Amino acid sequence: MRSGARLRRWVARARLSSLRTTFTVSFAAVAAAVTVLVGFLSYDAAARLVRVDQQTVFEGVVQDLLDEVRHSALTPADFATADADGGPRDELIRPSGTVVQVLGPDASVVDRGHPPLPVGADDRRIAAARPAGQLVEHRDVDVGDGMYRVATVSLGDGRGAVQIAQEFSDTEDLLRELQQRTVLLVGAVVIAAGLFGWWLARRITSRLVRLAGAAEDVARTGRLGIQVPVAGYDEVARLGRSFDRMLGRLAQSEEDQRRLVQDAGHELRTPLTSLRTNISMLRRIDELPPAVRGELVADLAQESRELTDLVNELVDLAAGQSDREPLQRVALADIAEDVAVAARRRTGRAVTVRVSGDTVVDGRPGALQRALSNLVDNAAKFDRGGGEPIDIVVTGAGIPAAGNGTGVGSGAAVRVEVLDRGPGIAEEDLDRVFDRFYRAPDARSLPGSGLGLSIVREVAAAHGGDPFARRREGGGSAIGFTVGRGDGGDGG
Repeated sequence: MRSGARLRRWVARARLSSLRTTFTVSFAAVAAAVTVLVGFLSYDAAARLVRVDQQTVFEGVVQDLLDEVRHSALTPADFATADADGGPRDELIRPSGTVVQVLGPDASVVDRGHPPLPVGADDRRIAAARPAGQLVEHRDVDVGDGMYRVATVSLGDGRGAVQIAQEFSDTEDLLRELQQRTVLLVGAVVIAAGLFGWWLARRITSRLVRLAGAAEDVARTGRLGIQVPVAGYDEVARLGRSFDRMLGRLAQSEEDQRRLVQDAGHELRTPLTSLRTNISMLRRIDELPPAVRGELVADLAQESRELTDLVNELVDLAAGQSDREPLQRVALADIAEDVAVAARRRTGRAVTVRVSGDTVVDGRPGALQRALSNLVDNAAKFDRGGGEPIDIVVTGAGIPAAGNGTGVGSGAAVRVEVLDRGPGIAEEDLDRVFDRFYRAPDARSLPGSGLGLSIVREVAAAHGGDPFARRREGGGSAIGFTVGRGDGGDGG
């Protein structure tokens, strides 16, 4: 059993850990995807801008050189040395820091560039060309430690050519460094997102872990009074509070069941003992006088009736029949009339019904009839004089209730009460008459189980109302209940 409980706890923790891992990985994956996408787009846009800008500047320098050699008869000497006043060579170098190398008619290097540029067959052909402004362009030329773009422009009439070059390897190095930093930044963001996701998942699932622990403790020990840790106002907190309320309801239900079994066992002992004693006397019934025989048979009949009534009431309470009966529109005035008719026939007492206001409610007719019958039977049992009739008063919503003129209130409860002229209820017993199996000291010699008024309380609670009891002026009691939102027992 212990190993099974440990296995269940391990499985629960593993599921929560899996949830935490899933949350962490998902959070990190989303952050990684967003960061990679943003980093890639940013790097691609920056690289395009840098490369296009560099290419545009170089093409502009080449075009300026072409325009100049086509409109002016320039010689290699014009590009060989820098002019203090700004010559053609300076105009080529100044915009972008290009490398300039001048070739003579035989493609010999008149002025070497820094670094020196390679001279190929196409460059020699251009140097000897007759038209001015012929162009040959080389890309990705390896010069020294860098990569260059090289363009060679003829001066015309076989006078030579000018080579200009632009280094782009340093730009690519810069872009590679930017790429590396972007990758590092993406990695750092992913790690940070994973750590934050783990922290957030741990913060969220820690309450689920505690809640799962409480559920496991309940399953392992069977104790419903375990305190459930609840904090916050989010969905997890709502789940915790709902679970706590559920445990409270289950604990209350278990306590009610235990009390019912204990009380029922206590109450059943008395009639069963009496029945067992009387049955044992039946073995000598032929030896008993006729009067004693009659008393014995009467006692047996009385005890069997009380036992039957007690068992029926216990079954009603335990089975909760009022909860299974469907709700429907029902007139409490009609139920009161039916109960009065049955009570007159059963007890021979005068029972009157007084109705005021609208008494139609949503309720369970069988349960309401049982509760009202219990009240009438209780009044008949205690009011043995029979001098005055038993009154059933049904007061609809918005109509002042009988007795003290207090209105039930518009939209509030419908009120049902039974008035008798019996000995009344002692003040100290008013708060306990609706408890299960409670019987006032003056009533313990009378027949009954002490469950009738308890059933009234259950029915009232099931219909959103409350039971109430009070002493009547001039003697007697007023006991009843409300259906719907009532004001309790402050009069009737």
